[in-house]
Amino acid sequence: MMASRQSGNNAQEAASPLASPPHSNIASIIPSLPLETRCPPFPLRRYANFWVPEVILKADLPGIHSCFKPRPTDVFVASFPKSGTTWLKALAFATLKRSTHPPLDGDHPLRRCNPHDCVRFLDANFNQQKDELEALPSPRVLATHLPYSLLPGSITGDRERSGCRIVYVCREPKDALVSAWLFTRKAASALGADARSFTIQEALELFCDGRCMCGPQWEHVLQYWEESVRRPDRVLFLRYEEMLIDPEAHVRKLAKFMGCGFSEEEEEHGVVSAIVELCSLGKMRDMEVNRNGSNMLGVKNESYFRKGVAGDWSNHMTPDMAQRLDKVVEDALQGTGFSFTSKA
Repeated sequence: MMASRQSGNNAQEAASPLASPPHSNIASIIPSLPLETRCPPFPLRRYANFWVPEVILKADLPGIHSCFKPRPTDVFVASFPKSGTTWLKALAFATLKRSTHPPLDGDHPLRRCNPHDCVRFLDANFNQQKDELEALPSPRVLATHLPYSLLPGSITGDRERSGCRIVYVCREPKDALVSAWLFTRKAASALGADARSFTIQEALELFCDGRCMCGPQWEHVLQYWEESVRRPDRVLFLRYEEMLIDPEAHVRKLAKFMGCGFSEEEEEHGVVSAIVELCSLGKMRDMEVNRNGSNMLGVKNESYFRKGVAGDWSNHMTPDMAQRLDKVVEDALQGTGFSFTSKA
């Protein structure tokens, strides 16, 4: 049984985690929202129980809620930052678009473009790219780091609308923390921040307090998990660690969920294994565009490809640090019915 959870009592916060905050007047309340500047690369504001980059609250969130027009065929790749997003983007794109872009095609978009260029973030410069998003052919694959409760009802669906399909990838908190910390130290300068002196201890303190991009991480995960339990036809919940163990099984599950299951002929011709190979970390890391290219913000594409393994946190955190984070997460999840422990 999932426990009932209440939101904080800030005047600006929703009464329930899944209630819709008053996004229309957010510009007027931003100055009054709690501010966090110690977590590079962006200043964060606490809004509806989550620490969200101020720039997203000022421009992207209001625009998404007022202007974005989802389609019934849209598929959203959702995740907490640094939880397997790049890999899932590639897998979802290659799977959904395989009729027009066969995985063995030498000119496949993923052979010449970074996955983040193939699957755009809805909550990144939305107002500047909304016309480009509108021009994309259906079915579209889009991405978001927003908590479920901050997505528009037109995406999540309500009693009148079925909503879009959402694929969420969850990662063990310690690995998510370490990956985010290393990425920030590497890419922050391109984003106008100096994170060279940002230590893992400082990152841990902020993470345990939920003061990180879209944090608390466990609340972010929990919202999507609860919706996957409530509406498994609309929200597919994946665990990064289980995907690493059997990627082909997860690609089949992904295809079925997106409404494009593999035919017997495709299975016989090895299409599933071809997609997994095309989207493997090693293959993508070796692509010219990912070795030497950069995105519109100036962040080098190679920053998005590190080890891609489970358990690397042990190379960067002490046992005491790990124990502290485990306890914070355990206490926060008590009574929810959810655990980060993989069933694989």
